[in-house]
Amino acid sequence: QVQLVESGGGLVQAGGSLRLSCAASGRFTSVKIMGWYRQAPGKQRELVATITSAGSTNYADSVKGRFTTSRNNARNTVYLQMNSLKPEDRAVYYCNAAVVAWPSRVEYDYWGQGTQVTVSS
Repeated sequence: QVQLVESGGGLVQAGGSLRLSCAASGRFTSVKIMGWYRQAPGKQRELVATITSAGSTNYADSVKGRFTTSRNNARNTVYLQMNSLKPEDRAVYYCNAAVVAWPSRVEYDYWGQGTQVTVSS
């Protein structure tokens, strides 16, 4: 069974920073693209950032220049460094990963449990 375990959410003042982490555990062949999504109250879940195993990144326009995603392939961990946080960044942040199963090599999509990020004005 593959699990994505997130950590790092919390309460921060506007302009502050937070760093989220997400580690994939279990038995699998490899982890391909990893990413972060968020869901604010009353809104649909939206893409925040993604990163491939080669390190190529993609960001939502709303976070470009403020958020940075990175990963440690040896630890199957992805990070989201969030700087210059705004009240509108308040949401539950979810980690996502495309995991290649062992031994089938079938690719499955997994989600973390979500971590709350609250930004006070």
